[in-house]
Amino acid sequence: MRVFAAVTAIVLSFSLLGSAYAQKTTDRSKQKKIAETERADLRQKLSTLKRSIDKTETAKSYAADALAQSEEAISDAKRNLNDLAQEQRQTEAKLGELSKQQAALQKIVEAQQSQLAKLLREQYVAGNEDRIKLLLSGDNPNRINRELQYMGYVSRAQATLIESLRANLAAIEENQAEVQNAKQELDEIATEAREQHAILQKEKAQRSALLAQLSSKLTAQRKEVGNIERDERRLSSLVDKLAVLIQEQRKAEAAAAEKRRQERIARAQAEREKRQAQAKTRNTPDRTANGKISNPDAIEDDEPPSKTLARNELTPDAGVQDGAFAALRGRLRLPVRGDLVAKFGSKRGDGPSWKGLFIRAEEGSEVKAVAAGRVVFAEWLRGFGNLIIVDHGGQYMTIYGNNQSVLKHAGDAVKSGDVIASTGNSGGNEQSGLYFEMRHQGRAFDPLSWVTIR
Repeated sequence: MRVFAAVTAIVLSFSLLGSAYAQKTTDRSKQKKIAETERADLRQKLSTLKRSIDKTETAKSYAADALAQSEEAISDAKRNLNDLAQEQRQTEAKLGELSKQQAALQKIVEAQQSQLAKLLREQYVAGNEDRIKLLLSGDNPNRINRELQYMGYVSRAQATLIESLRANLAAIEENQAEVQNAKQELDEIATEAREQHAILQKEKAQRSALLAQLSSKLTAQRKEVGNIERDERRLSSLVDKLAVLIQEQRKAEAAAAEKRRQERIARAQAEREKRQAQAKTRNTPDRTANGKISNPDAIEDDEPPSKTLARNELTPDAGVQDGAFAALRGRLRLPVRGDLVAKFGSKRGDGPSWKGLFIRAEEGSEVKAVAAGRVVFAEWLRGFGNLIIVDHGGQYMTIYGNNQSVLKHAGDAVKSGDVIASTGNSGGNEQSGLYFEMRHQGRAFDPLSWVTIR
């Protein structure tokens, strides 16, 4: 009877699993809060850096600055939508895997329930004799011994099967909780996506209205040589300050890594000494491992370029351009498909020479990272609009300007071929496309000497 009661309890618990857990805060919400907290410090450093650059410039009204807020908002909304789409794909894949696991667990439970029922039937058919009755029956001792062994085997088999069944029922309950969490996350993503779409449409309309109002002023200011020179100085100042920030960050990371290494060595040494002391006390040789530790170690233009100088069809492929950046010369590809209309070193009317390339492309075209690195800047900057800068190590940086949106955050690691932005004409530029620079030790150099185009 006790066995039947246990089985009944298990079956009842299986039938009530659907209501065994309550709605709770999703894992996605918790992880999102943690990520936002981690980014807050970096955002603060970049804001301070931008303010220090602004202080060096004389106060003057720039028509393009009126677009900054709406262009930044458009970029943020597009980036959020991109993040949400990626989250949705990952969550849907997780939900599919959980559903497969649940189906497999349910099959196992059904098989175990059938097996347990069979054991109970066999025991019932055998007469379900009590051990005490069997011992007092006065029957043949050999038969009594065989029956007792058989009853012990059946009891152990029942206990093992029941325990396994309980474990699998608990696994199903946990699986259903994860499924519910994943469904709630998808609901959150859908809600946020609708909100971001509404923001995007609103900001696009606002930017169009501002462009219509400021059209003549923007055209006039683009023709001022002084503005172009100030834009170049502003970008150079930003790159220099970012280089200092990166160096400080790397020193801090190296110091932290060294501290962790020393702590590991100290712990290993303490553990060795403890083992040696114990071995000495037991008067036995220390056979433990030696504890060896490894040493871990776009641009406002006075005369908008229009003539196509070349056509680029190649863009970076995932993983192809990985490795030390200095070794990639001649193997890189430009970040976007389009018409090359301004080259490094060519004159811009009466203004200074181009410090990079301008690639004309349709609005919204994918901009890809030319090589692996880490995003060190992803914000709006006067003269360059929505700007993203990637540090590749070895004091090499690539710069992508005039984007409609930047799709990565400062601090994000990127690989070759990752989509990091979409083309546009932010920052007051007349044409849609991408302004692209490459720098080493803060100095711009000709990207065409490093890339292959077709």
